[in-house]
Amino acid sequence: MSVLQEAQGAIEALTSVEISGQVQAARGPLIEAAGLGGLAPVGSCCAIARPGRPDLTGEIIGFHAGSTLLLLHSEPHGVASGAPLRLIRQAEPRPCGTWLGRVIDAFARPLDAALRGPLPRGKSAYPLKGRPPAAFARRRIGMRIETGIKGIDTLLPLCRGQRLGVFAGSGVGKSSLLAMLARHVAVDVIVIGLIGERGKEVNEFLEDTLGAAGMARSVTIVATSDEPPLVKRQAARLTLTVAEFFRDQGLQVLCLLDSVTRFADAQREIGLASGEPPTTRAYPPSTFGEMSALLERAGPGRRDDSEGDITAVFTVLVQGGDMDEPVADAVRAILDGHVVLDRSIAERGRFPAIDVLKSVSRALPACHTAAENALALATRKAIADYEAMATMIRIGAYRTGSDVETDRAIQLRPALEAFLAQPIAERVGQSESFAELGRIMAIGAAEDAAA
Repeated sequence: MSVLQEAQGAIEALTSVEISGQVQAARGPLIEAAGLGGLAPVGSCCAIARPGRPDLTGEIIGFHAGSTLLLLHSEPHGVASGAPLRLIRQAEPRPCGTWLGRVIDAFARPLDAALRGPLPRGKSAYPLKGRPPAAFARRRIGMRIETGIKGIDTLLPLCRGQRLGVFAGSGVGKSSLLAMLARHVAVDVIVIGLIGERGKEVNEFLEDTLGAAGMARSVTIVATSDEPPLVKRQAARLTLTVAEFFRDQGLQVLCLLDSVTRFADAQREIGLASGEPPTTRAYPPSTFGEMSALLERAGPGRRDDSEGDITAVFTVLVQGGDMDEPVADAVRAILDGHVVLDRSIAERGRFPAIDVLKSVSRALPACHTAAENALALATRKAIADYEAMATMIRIGAYRTGSDVETDRAIQLRPALEAFLAQPIAERVGQSESFAELGRIMAIGAAEDAAA
């Protein structure tokens, strides 16, 4: 046996091989390392030693001029030039059914351990970057889901496997709308991803807005606004991974991700740090690819009925009310509908502040009956007729009797506004919502006929 064969046999007999290097330079959370060339691919994790402190972990995001580029999962305090680092294996999440009611971080570690104890682990590992079923292997969007929200059930229906976007500025009621869905929607399991959320508001959302009933059937993944971009991106991926686990059990899953914008911002920081060129509004090309890959993981399961569905609601933080900014425009093109929350509606005290005319569900008209579609169209027309003349009505320039359709829109306005308003704790069945809307529109039609 040759020396080379003996060496090869000895290497194969090793149970583990340590791949190590050293820190060359640090620019904020970006670390340049030497000694890993050809041995550590993009996406691998490394641990950097710090004397007297726990190791720092990071992810390899690229290579430059012979150096390996790492982005840290935390601040680089205590990292010294020449500090040793080694390649480590990141544990893949192992979801299980007992995760319901739990709050975890981006690395599947329990944030509620003091109250609930350790987090159990399932039998099988699930990849953080899961792949959706092949396009031809997927079912079409399924039957209508009852959300308990009158404005959505009647005018903007949500169906099994549908992906819906909620577009709004800050402080307009996105979190409250998500909480209403988590409390009321008719599904088996809810997976909630709070990405870049303000730390002081996490417990408020969980305890007050979501409530005990909502938490009992939910798994919540949290990465607060002070977390590094890698952690926020991983939390978003973990949210979809947990949803895929429950989908594979044949369950109907509602995935609520707040927000896609913060995921995109995190990917922008990662892409720019790795040397990608900035494009529109400084978003590098990888941002939109990563965003599409994340959103496509939600949707219907396989056509052979071996899986459930992931019905998803993704929020988009529209900056400055610009619905055509890059992230909003890209997300709107990918999803199966969008709900726009308007600041002016919120300011006059109507919640949820849904702008019906700017919102669309691509499940229509297939998911409604002919009578329901006619009622929804008549409602939208009445709202549009009022909005078209709103300025003239407010300044008193419109005279009653000038136009029949406008007169009817003015007459229906108070009742429709009251219909679209709904407290967070109130749940209204789908049939009751249609019945109430039918009564409103019928009264208006009857009074027009009498006149």
